[in-house]
Amino acid sequence: MGPDARLVFQFISKVCSGVEVWAAMFTSCRLGICIVLVHLLIKFKLHFLPESVAVVSLGILMGAFIKIIESQQLANWKEEEMFRPNMFFLLLLPPIIFESGYSLHKGNFFQNIGSITLFAVFGTAISAFIVGGGIYFLGQADVIYKMTMTDSFAFGSLISAVDPVATIAIFNALNVDPVLNMLVFGESILNDAVSIVLTNTAEGFAGSDVSTGWETFMQALGYFLKMFFGSAALGTLTGLISAIVLKHFDLRKTPSLEFGMMIIFAYLPYGLAEGIKLSGIMAILFSGIVMSHYTHHNLSPVTQILMQQTLRTVAFMCETCVFAFLGLSIFSFPHKFELSFVIWCIVLILVGRAVNIFPLSFLLNFFRDHKINPKMMFVMWFSGLRGAIPYALSLHLGLEPIEKRQLIGTTTIVIVLFTILLLGGGTMPLIRIMDIEESQSRRKNKKDINLSKTEKMGNAIESEHLSELTEEEYETHIFQRQDLKGFLWLDAKYLNPFFTRRLTQEDLLHGRIQMKTLTNKWYEEVRQGPSGSEDEDDEAELL
Repeated sequence: MGPDARLVFQFISKVCSGVEVWAAMFTSCRLGICIVLVHLLIKFKLHFLPESVAVVSLGILMGAFIKIIESQQLANWKEEEMFRPNMFFLLLLPPIIFESGYSLHKGNFFQNIGSITLFAVFGTAISAFIVGGGIYFLGQADVIYKMTMTDSFAFGSLISAVDPVATIAIFNALNVDPVLNMLVFGESILNDAVSIVLTNTAEGFAGSDVSTGWETFMQALGYFLKMFFGSAALGTLTGLISAIVLKHFDLRKTPSLEFGMMIIFAYLPYGLAEGIKLSGIMAILFSGIVMSHYTHHNLSPVTQILMQQTLRTVAFMCETCVFAFLGLSIFSFPHKFELSFVIWCIVLILVGRAVNIFPLSFLLNFFRDHKINPKMMFVMWFSGLRGAIPYALSLHLGLEPIEKRQLIGTTTIVIVLFTILLLGGGTMPLIRIMDIEESQSRRKNKKDINLSKTEKMGNAIESEHLSELTEEEYETHIFQRQDLKGFLWLDAKYLNPFFTRRLTQEDLLHGRIQMKTLTNKWYEEVRQGPSGSEDEDDEAELL
């Protein structure tokens, strides 16, 4: 047996050992219970309650139940309930990030790409510096727990990752300004990747031997720029290659092969980036945006729908798993709680978010046709919720001594729960008070606010992902759009025709036949009764 085979055998033996098997079963049961909970929220139309809050609450209850069992010495599930950060970064986070980029509304995103990039990159860096610097200087003044500069900046970076899931759901329900919706959503998508890169940058310089702080700062800045632009370029290149491959290798008549190729290209940039010491998260985000913009339109209608729904399902399960772990973690590991540290961190986060949003918005208004008014600025500041990524990053930090790691983990959990429950719960009343929503939809939506992200994703397919323009129709469409300028004009005129495959009338007919055949097949199977005959009475009653 060779050394490679021996390593594989040892890995399989470890995975199949008792602890790992029980941990997998424990995770599966917890995820199943969360799915049932989300189903009950939808069934009983509890639309006012965000799913993330419900899942975190369920995790807290499960953690308390396990703690009671362990205190009675009936069982010991410490290993099974433990959240492993490596599992988060290898298995759970990539599908979440890729789905975010793949499901992006490209039109509004590219129209606001400058503003979104400024908020996500420079805004996140500003917030990280304010939080990290505030923690460091307050610690030097013995006001709060004392931490080193690199540890303070690492915590400031991880806690700057925003996750406004509930806010976006409220925006959609109230039909607020689409520009405001895209600014918040687009910033949150890029912000996650930027926050991870900043945290990794701070970790990489934790043991730096550079003599001066200025040299450390310049090296850290160079490392961040290399990680950001290198990873983004790699992800973009991978997405463009996937578009060319699926344009010229026509797999539309074999959806299974087509779907398999898409899955390979979806995870490929993550592995490539991590292999050459870049950010896999940044690479997979940009790959998702590019593949959605170009590659998706080279797929058959069946694979388009399959890809969209599969990504949504996997991302939902990963997010649910992380939020359940977040609630469970309150009882799963020892905590170090310092009230002064938590309060000052919340104050610094709010200040950092304000310094991020208001000055940058004021600066952007000099260059924007659609101005960001003060009401929009205030809602953007208020919607900076924290979510699953700061929690996982806090566990991933290798801080010493152990009490520092416990303090960071406990503080992060408290901040995440504070922002989700208080700020997330206050967004809808704030929008009502500030009169942000469109006047025509105010009366219609007054009693119909749906915060269920899962139900909204399952109700419809994105229309922009099911384009059926032929070559002639596309040329006419572009000719009529005289308002395009900048990148949008370049994309419509040259990039889109080069990377996407325009449908002929024959392709269009084949796609419709393919969809109709699958629909008829499903309908015939459903109509078959238990005895094998068609239940025509039930069909007539349904009609």
